[in-house]
Amino acid sequence: MSPAQSIWAADALLPSGWARDVSLQWDEQGRLLDVKAGVVPAPGQTHASGPLIPGTPNLHSHAFQRVFGGLTEYRAQAQDSFWSWRDLMYRIASQIGPQQIETIATWLYVEMLEAGYTSVCEFHYLHHDPQGRPYDQPEMALALLRAAQRTGIGLTLLPVLYQTGGFGGTAPNEGQRRFLHDTPSMLKLLDTLRPLCVAQGAALGIAPHSLRAVPPEALRDAIKGLDALDPAAPIHIHIAEQVKEVQDCVAWSGQTPVRWLLSNMDVDRRWCLVHATHMTPDETRDAARSGAVAGLCPTTEANLGDGLFDMANWRAAGGQWGVGSDSHATVNAAEELQWLEYGQRLITQQRNVLADTQHPHVATAMTLAAVAGGAQASGRALGGLAKGQQADMIELDANHVALAGLNAQDQLSAHVFASHRTSGVNRLWVAGQVQVQAGRHVLRDEAASAFIAVRQSLLAQT
Repeated sequence: MSPAQSIWAADALLPSGWARDVSLQWDEQGRLLDVKAGVVPAPGQTHASGPLIPGTPNLHSHAFQRVFGGLTEYRAQAQDSFWSWRDLMYRIASQIGPQQIETIATWLYVEMLEAGYTSVCEFHYLHHDPQGRPYDQPEMALALLRAAQRTGIGLTLLPVLYQTGGFGGTAPNEGQRRFLHDTPSMLKLLDTLRPLCVAQGAALGIAPHSLRAVPPEALRDAIKGLDALDPAAPIHIHIAEQVKEVQDCVAWSGQTPVRWLLSNMDVDRRWCLVHATHMTPDETRDAARSGAVAGLCPTTEANLGDGLFDMANWRAAGGQWGVGSDSHATVNAAEELQWLEYGQRLITQQRNVLADTQHPHVATAMTLAAVAGGAQASGRALGGLAKGQQADMIELDANHVALAGLNAQDQLSAHVFASHRTSGVNRLWVAGQVQVQAGRHVLRDEAASAFIAVRQSLLAQT
């Protein structure tokens, strides 16, 4: 057993729960070959200095939006909403070029790794130049691939299909011109990106932006074309995020967005329903039973005033879920879990809502659920510390003031609920390679400086 490709931990969170005296071994590709509990360490084997937990997949990200974090927190009109926020977002988006998005994404991915995300699903819709003209090559997507490769984060790239400005084929507005692809050009883009993704171990899927942005025929044709390229590729869609979206969909079709999707598309385990905030109990049950993952982004949903997800009915129907940082109001995997649990506490007026009978510690139950759902939505072998899965894992900082002196399960609870917005991550591995050491990524200072410069430049132009 090579010390460089294995580690022994006194405590590790496996898919079945916490285990003692665990040895993990992986191959040169970063795939776990063996995970054994109740064993003594091999001679020369590296020891973890704190509990090992699986890395969390971030199942929803718009990387470019990190650059205006904190800059929309003022009242721009008598009653602010998602829709007024969107107008401000478009103003920033209109200025960003390939070099700038690479710089923004590089810093964001460093932040994600330091905060416990080991992979990201990039919902990428900033395709064209500021005038809406296609680049000769897909420069914006290539910039994201480079940022992921440079930082070491795992990637599921989801080019966004965006065609209309509203239900019923409403023409797109000026702020949306950089997003637009007809269906043949989107399928050509996927064909171009596929070998590049394969070359760096990234997954490739598609993201029909929303039912308001993709007409029915285009949605069907795009999924058919994706199936021809890769019948297992993930499909992510924004759906039922806002009450106005639901009302507009009913006015257009006579059905709510989720009901229309379930009635007209073969929704299954490949699908990730991002937000799905405003569903009826029947829709919640049927969507959960389809096998789709609910992509929940609690800090962004709170920031935008979206509302709260019906987790009780979703879980009762056996639904899978995962978390994402979306617009990156917060970039911290533990904090997304904290906000998700706290939202459910406010709805139910109870505590430890997302615990279950097998895992009464809510942080343990939530971590395992977020990893399982995030892996499914990512379309990659990221299902935790188990043989055949990728060696994506986190060593908690046992000396962190919020964690020190506690047992492993309580350390995870303290990491999620008591770390005062600081990270309890000590080391982090992606595919068996250390990307964070002593809580810091090697690119932290360089990436942060470049990000600040880009933000200043963009604000000067806006």
